[in-house]
Amino acid sequence: MNQITKEDILKEIEALLEYDTKTQINPNYLQYFEINELIEIKNNLTKDVKTIVDENIDWLEQFKK
Repeated sequence: MNQITKEDILKEIEALLEYDTKTQINPNYLQYFEINELIEIKNNLTKDVKTIVDENIDWLEQFKK
């Protein structure tokens, strides 16, 4: 069974933060977070990104004929 690592979650967080530029978080910060804290950060970012996407879809819908 593969165990998720802090580095894995950091990569997922970086991907969620990417909009038009590549985002990199200094891996040295990993020592300051517990894995459950990183998972919570990732989950919150996932919700925020989904909200942004949903709002953009709603905005774009107004231009449909």
